[in-house]
Order: sequence, then C-alpha cells, then structure tokens
Amino acid sequence: MTDDSDASPPAHGSPTPAPSGSTTAAQDAAPAGSTTAAQDTASPADASAAKPPSTRSVGTVVLSRLPGLALAVSIAAVATGVGRLMPVVGGPVSGIVLGVLVAVAVRPGAVLRPGIAFAGRGLLQTAVVVLGAQLSLGQIMKVGLGSLPVMLVTLAACLAAAYWIGRRLGIVRDLRTLIGVGTGICGASAIAAVTPVIGAMEAEVAYAVSTIFVFNVAAVLTFPFLGHLLDMSQHAFGLFAGTAVNDMSSVVAAATTYGGPAANYAVVVKLARTLLIIPICLGLAALVRRRAAATAGSAESGRPEPRRVRFGRLIPWFLVGFIALAAINTAGLVPHAAHEPLSTLAVFLITVALSAIGLSTEPAKLRRAGPAPLLLGGLLWLVVSATSLALQYLLGHF
Repeated sequence: MTDDSDASPPAHGSPTPAPSGSTTAAQDAAPAGSTTAAQDTASPADASAAKPPSTRSVGTVVLSRLPGLALAVSIAAVATGVGRLMPVVGGPVSGIVLGVLVAVAVRPGAVLRPGIAFAGRGLLQTAVVVLGAQLSLGQIMKVGLGSLPVMLVTLAACLAAAYWIGRRLGIVRDLRTLIGVGTGICGASAIAAVTPVIGAMEAEVAYAVSTIFVFNVAAVLTFPFLGHLLDMSQHAFGLFAGTAVNDMSSVVAAATTYGGPAANYAVVVKLARTLLIIPICLGLAALVRRRAAATAGSAESGRPEPRRVRFGRLIPWFLVGFIALAAINTAGLVPHAAHEPLSTLAVFLITVALSAIGLSTEPAKLRRAGPAPLLLGGLLWLVVSATSLALQYLLGHF
C-alpha cells in the first residue's frame, strides 16, 4: 500500500494538506511535555522565576492542553452514551461524527488546539497499548489452524487490493493505507495504530473511519441473511464475521444475530486478528523511513519531513507496550476482573481521540476528497468478504 512512486503531490480527488486545527511540524516533532521554540525563548525576567524552567514549562504545556482535552472528553462521554443506545454505531464512530458537527457549528480556536492535538495523537497511542490487555498470546492457537490461513489471506488480499485499486482511483497513499488496514484488520483500532506511524492527516483519518463505518453497518444488516442463505454453520459464520467485519461492536452485533456459538468464535477470531496490527505497523514504519531516506530534503504534500532515526526507533513505543501488556495478560498477571474495565477504557480512549480528530477536521476538505475513497472502501469490503467465503468453502468449513 505504500510505494516510493507516490512521492509526488496527491492526485486530484484526495484530501488536501492538514487543516488549520492540526499541529505544526515543529509541534509534532517536539516530544510530549516539551515546549515550542516560541515558548523556549523566555524573557530574562521569566528565567529568574522561583520555579525551575523545566517544571514551569511542563506545567504550561499541561495547562495549555486542558481546555481542548476537556472538550474532547466531553464529546466522547456523549458519544459513549449514543453508542450504548445504538451498539451497531458504537462510541468511537459517534465521537468522530459529533466532533465534526461541533467543529462545523463552533470552529475550535487557538486555546483549544493544543489539547485537541494531544488527544488525537497521544491518546490514540495509549489506547493501542491498553488494547493489549484484552489479548492472550495463546488465543491465536485457540482459533485453530484453519482460521489463521483465512485471516492472513484475507488481509493480504485486502492490502493488495487497496494498493492496486487505490492508485487507479487516484487516492493519496496515506488515505488508501488507512482504509486498507482498517478494512483488513480491525477498523478504528487499526487506524489508531497506523495513524502515528505514517503521520496521516486528521481529514484522512476521519474519512477512513467514516468509510469503514458505512460498510460495518452494511455487514451487520446483510451478513446474517447471507449466512443463512449459504447454510453456514455457527463455526463458519463466526470465522466469517471475525475476518470480514471490522470493529468489535459490529462483529458482535452480526455474529450474535446469527447465534451464540457464532458470536463466541467470532470474538476470539477478532481478538487474534487484532494482533496483526503489530507486523503491519512495523512494516509500514520501515517503509516510511526508507522513503524518507530516499527523498531526503524534499517536502511531500506539505507534510513534515520525517526525521532520520536509528533502527531501534522503527518500533513505535505503543506497539512495545501493546506486546508487553499482552504478554503480561498471557502470564495471568492481569486479573480477570480487570479485563472488562480495561476494555472499556481502551474504547473510551479511542472515542476521545476520534472525537478530537473530528474537532480538527474541515468538512470542506472531506467534500473535496470526492467519492473515490468511499468507492475504495466498498470494493475492499467486497474483496475481504468474498475471499473469506471462498477460503472457507475450499477448506471445507461450511
């Protein structure tokens, strides 16, 4: 899905560079808790203040983030309530929709932007780490040897189709990457993991999440009917739902409609499928660094030039945390009673982050993206569904 030939500006119909509500390159490059160059150039009077400069700087950054973060959390709380009333929609998608609506009604000002930017990036990464607590490394074995080929082949088919179809539709590289991994792995969670790795813009994230949501709803409405039409067993339908539907809420909704055993199996498949985030993010990180080295000194679509890093920094910190927490859970060190609260926390953090992304989105830029990304999402959904069904038929799972 990523290639070196896309170093030129996006083709017509792709989102334009970052909206005004997003952070600047200098802000993105600064580590959490640091200040910008303007803040670092304090006056001599400030230098003689009672508090050490570093302490005062951290406090200033934290305070600057509170208003925007509070707004994102408030929207996420409302979105969580909406998600409970409409489980098919879910909190994360409700958050991004409400965020966009608020941004349209009252465009966030400069006071809110630091907190919104922090929520849209830092909390996304933290949510990915917390997701590891839901997984046991042994769960991959529990899904059976038959389910692993289906998961891997459907993912490979989805990524290949995203690359090939997306290029021919003229969709910018990062947007087709987000739609591809979101469709092929696990919807908003995969998008949350990939976004900081490739440095995707807020408009691209919003469009990808919205596109995948449309076809999640379509899957919930049509898959149970299709399963009965094909006379699929509970096991087969659980594998079908777990590999061809993205967000967990939609997987559960579709599989539960078909039957309890199907729902139980679908959840295990979905959790194991989530682990595929790890190799995908590592591969994308390596490609991003290689592309940065090949195009050093050039600007791409107004994006900050990636910094050259050591090999060890190819592994994002949140993926290390994700693996570590999954390993801790495998060892039985995460109490069973903590699984549900941690799962709820992960979903809420994703909801807050996507609410912030919605607040940073300019709807006009989404309109300028045109129908091509939505068409790509639909075609990828059909590719994944058809591949899953075909493999199960060939393997005799029906």
